[in-house]
Amino acid sequence: MKKYLVIGNPIKHSLSPKLHNYWIKQNNLNATYDKKLVNNEKIKEIIEDLKNEKVYGINVTVPFKKAVIPFLNKLTSTALETDSVNTIFKKGNQIIGDNTDVDGFRLALNHINFDMKGKSALILGAGGVAPSIISALNKLGTSNIFLSNRTKEKAETLRKKYRELKIINWGDSISSDVIINATSLGLNSNDEINLDYSKIGIRKLFYDVIYNPPQTKFLSKAKETNHNIENGKMMFIYQAQLAFKIWHKILPKIDDNIIKLVENV
Repeated sequence: MKKYLVIGNPIKHSLSPKLHNYWIKQNNLNATYDKKLVNNEKIKEIIEDLKNEKVYGINVTVPFKKAVIPFLNKLTSTALETDSVNTIFKKGNQIIGDNTDVDGFRLALNHINFDMKGKSALILGAGGVAPSIISALNKLGTSNIFLSNRTKEKAETLRKKYRELKIINWGDSISSDVIINATSLGLNSNDEINLDYSKIGIRKLFYDVIYNPPQTKFLSKAKETNHNIENGKMMFIYQAQLAFKIWHKILPKIDDNIIKLVENV
């Protein structure tokens, strides 16, 4: 039986096993998918398991999307551009890092028929998933991308890669068509993002990459102030679908049952 994993810290919130094991069963594959809590010291060991075929595929979540890169032989063009890896596989003798977050986010916006062309976006957070969000927004024709991070130096580092970014101070609010929480703030119920919702405009889209819990404080406060909200559920499903295809050469179906699996947490 082939073993697949998602690694991260924290990892308890991840619904990846629920999703992948559903598709594995649906496609009659002799495989299993689990989640594993790791720290930086364990990354090399996990990659060795993939080299030795004790594991056949790895998903990577916060905070290791960049930390895994030194242990890989090669990156796909998307992983190279974003300097971010969320899917790892073996091809021949090479361990390859890929990024399905970019297309996951792009497809999630398409799913809700939200056209980014000519619109502006404010991204909160410059960590793991932020480069993927920026890359997707660029592909979708976004006119202005603003970035705010608690550590301004980290935002400035990201601007060296994406020159079009406009950096604003953490806690500052601007009028923008889409406001995206790309931080892990919201995984815990007491997490709060310092944001003046009244300065952002009327009925904007607030998007949180977090899907569990389904409604973070970031989203609930936006809803209270009459903005539109969307969590990371569909991004999560689409990135998982693309990772599944990389490993199994099968594009699994996304249907109501799959969406319910993620919603019923």
